[in-house]
Amino acid sequence: MRIFVDADASPRPVKEILFRAADRVPIEVILVANQPLRLPKSRFVRLEVVGRGFDVADEWIAEQVEPGDLVITADVPLAAAVVESGGTVIDPRGQVTDASNAAARLTMRNFMEEQREALGEGFGGPRPYGDRDKRTFAGALDRWLAAAKARAPR
Repeated sequence: MRIFVDADASPRPVKEILFRAADRVPIEVILVANQPLRLPKSRFVRLEVVGRGFDVADEWIAEQVEPGDLVITADVPLAAAVVESGGTVIDPRGQVTDASNAAARLTMRNFMEEQREALGEGFGGPRPYGDRDKRTFAGALDRWLAAAKARAPR
């Protein structure tokens, strides 16, 4: 059981929550990025620097994930691939993607992308990442960790 982080796009507060969880639980947290990142000193946190390019980090994560792993990403196609491999996804705002909703989220993402292409980029971007998002993410992570602990062999 590991946690992979799509680290290039992950907000700093999410990484900080994960760093604390890695030592508290303990659980291996693997940040995957296209460039070196500053990490805390922890035997449970490591960085995997992958090549530069579109979706290189996503592809690396999708190849590594195993059933029971958690991936932190806002990338919906990556989330669908993770779920197909038996993993679970929590996005930085605390939304969980699992077998019950992955297909619907991917369909909605594809629909919205078609709308943007047809109508232009006038939809605006996501709202700023705030305290509510941090709390929601931390709660979702704590629930996943508790469930994973309950599933773990004793």
